[in-house]
Amino acid sequence: MKSGESVESQRSPEMSADAVIELLQLFAQHGIEVIVDGGWAVDALLGRQTRLHADVDIALEHKDVPELRALLEARGYRDVPRDDTWECNFVMGDDQGHEVDFHSYTFDAQGKLIYGVDYPFESLHGRGSIQGYSVKCISPEWLVKFHSGYELDENDYRDVAALCEQFKIALPAEYERFLQAETE
Repeated sequence: MKSGESVESQRSPEMSADAVIELLQLFAQHGIEVIVDGGWAVDALLGRQTRLHADVDIALEHKDVPELRALLEARGYRDVPRDDTWECNFVMGDDQGHEVDFHSYTFDAQGKLIYGVDYPFESLHGRGSIQGYSVKCISPEWLVKFHSGYELDENDYRDVAALCEQFKIALPAEYERFLQAETE
């Protein structure tokens, strides 16, 4: 953001807090439990929006994908082509630039992943809020772990540094280059 500019004043394709809450309420009204992941999960855990988000990432049981897909299609959402799309990880978007990035999974009765995106069972038990609206989200420790092992950018660093500070988690070593850049 530019100095003096609020999060809401920038106009680019984005998934606003209001749009996220509206979708989460829709899902809840239909009995579909979703876990917020990605940037919105970071902000939910921090209790404030720290940056603009292009989409909302959600984790959900694979059995709920057809119903959730139908709910979104009824509201004008359709598949957004991507190279990494498969039945457990895909994106749907609407004409207003809202995008929902699906990550589905199936666990057995003992909490062992048997199908889908490789979420550890214990990662799905975080709690946060978006503009005061209580949401289930990825836990802070797992969000920090998930923000590693790929080409990191400034958003990753800011997200992880804020989580580490608020939840007293050690900053992963791969983020040290960002700390060095700040002190130079």
